[in-house]
Amino acid sequence: MRNSTIALRPLEPTDLDTLYKWENDAAQWTVSDTIAPYSRKVLWEYLENYTTDIYATRALRLMIETTEDHEPVGTIDFFNFDPLNNRAEMGMFIAEGFRGRGLGRMAIDLLLDYAQNHIGMRQVYITVNASNEVCLKLFLDYGFEQAGVLKAWIKRGKTYHDAVVLQYFM
Repeated sequence: MRNSTIALRPLEPTDLDTLYKWENDAAQWTVSDTIAPYSRKVLWEYLENYTTDIYATRALRLMIETTEDHEPVGTIDFFNFDPLNNRAEMGMFIAEGFRGRGLGRMAIDLLLDYAQNHIGMRQVYITVNASNEVCLKLFLDYGFEQAGVLKAWIKRGKTYHDAVVLQYFM
């Protein structure tokens, strides 16, 4: 999956250092369910056992890289894949320094095209912290529709935040 600017590819063992850096950046934990750092061993075992068979694992995580120099710029993934109802939850991370360049939108284009044309997915949904205005704008501008608000859904520290559920129908 690629265009002239980015490519989506399976995770490789050589991604260990990049994932270790990204997954252990506590500043990013506010937009994920991570609450503790990952060891290199845990990430290595994850990479060693990684498969792109979404039907077996109910998940698919791909590295986003530049096509020019193959530099990793983020990840995009499906999880909670439901093959009966042809839907999955989606997540995306764009590394600091690469944000605001349209790379996330391009990655969404590539992944949704793959989902529709190769997996047969009918819909994708995301759950976003209501205070994450940049992320909400990206997905709403893309064509995702707000399906609801989950009150006090995300705990960060001692505070609970609302989460917005967005759906995209293919």
